[in-house]
Amino acid sequence: MILEVGENNGFFSKSLLARYTSKKLKGSLPHSRAVKKFIMLTSNQNVPVFLIDPLMLELIDKNFEQVKNTSYGSTSECKFFCVPRDFTTFALQYHLRKNEEGWFRIAENMGFQCIKIESKDPRLDGIDSLSGTEIPLHYICKLATHAIHLVVFHERSGNYLWHGHLRLKEHLDRKFVPFRKLRFGRYPGAFDRPELQQVTVDGLEVLIPKDPMHFVEEIPHSRFIECRYKEARAFFQQYLDDNTVEAMAFRKSAKELLQLAAKTLNKLGVPFWLSSGTCLGWYRQCNIIPYSKDVDLGIFIQDYKSDIILAFQDAGLPLKHKFGKVEDSLELSFQGKDDVKLDIFFFYEETDHMWNGGTQAKTGKKFKYLFPKFTLCWTEFVDMKVHVPCETLEYIEANYGKTWKIPVKTWDWKRSPPNVQPNGIWPISEWDEVIQLY
Repeated sequence: MILEVGENNGFFSKSLLARYTSKKLKGSLPHSRAVKKFIMLTSNQNVPVFLIDPLMLELIDKNFEQVKNTSYGSTSECKFFCVPRDFTTFALQYHLRKNEEGWFRIAENMGFQCIKIESKDPRLDGIDSLSGTEIPLHYICKLATHAIHLVVFHERSGNYLWHGHLRLKEHLDRKFVPFRKLRFGRYPGAFDRPELQQVTVDGLEVLIPKDPMHFVEEIPHSRFIECRYKEARAFFQQYLDDNTVEAMAFRKSAKELLQLAAKTLNKLGVPFWLSSGTCLGWYRQCNIIPYSKDVDLGIFIQDYKSDIILAFQDAGLPLKHKFGKVEDSLELSFQGKDDVKLDIFFFYEETDHMWNGGTQAKTGKKFKYLFPKFTLCWTEFVDMKVHVPCETLEYIEANYGKTWKIPVKTWDWKRSPPNVQPNGIWPISEWDEVIQLY
């Protein structure tokens, strides 16, 4: 099909397109030609894609002075898009996509073969009537031997961008492109919303993240786990949710405390994750457990910073207690408003496990809570992008046993957890340092 529409209206006819691109691309390499055609197409169609290809962003960042001083349309030697590779990756924010069917047809007229990968919106899993709604997740357009991977980013309520898993459906040709080499789509991912800047790369205007290396550094740590909405709904069918005034007030205060803690730690550059009862609430019921009475966070001890306590105090959260020391069993507790506590447990790594410590103030007895080794993934919880252990089930079973699905309102931190074990006693000479109550 030839679209006989004038260039000024945003569409090329096939013959006009051929004349336009042949001059621009004559003699260029297949990967460079594919990228340039794609940029021309999206620019002409006002589809605001931005470059997220890690190899390209690293090259641009390394040679930014040169890029900054290059003008649009310059005929200088191709130095970036001519680098050999199988894919070049761009992104598009879902709410900014325009005339999908139109630019798809034009792409095919330009010689691209395109596929679209869709899946149901995971956020709607908790709503029966909407759980089948499909959303676009990825587009792949191949020209000769090179493919353009267009990742669709969706805005989430925690003010971040999310992309879905690139899961191939039965009818799709597995040999269409080397899917295993894709850098995005092996699993869902979450990213800070990047501020964009326009640069000229190989004579073409391209949008890239303003801090390209921050974006590149996010990629290997971007894996996202969705809350288990269906399981949460089943949980509340078995155990009625507590919607009393007190429970709702606690959840509100706990959410505000978590948001304040996240803001404080993010400002310090200290990564953290949901731990203990807060993690259980996210995994089991996608919400804060109303009878937990505190917010629990985990931090790896190597990420400890000496100004953590001062930063929380400046944020209006006075220190309630400090147990242990950086070398052993450190634990901090801060007092939030409405009698809601923030507990921060520091985790230590051994050869085959991780652990955090506990201290009994009256006796100086030490306890150790053992966990299988874990990594961190992003999730969304109370309208925030936060970390949880990727191996969540193993983490929760270590802490709460196989019966974690059953609510337990009476919990003894010294005896109830199946992963607790004695860890000696603090010498009395150290009590002033390792048992501090305020």
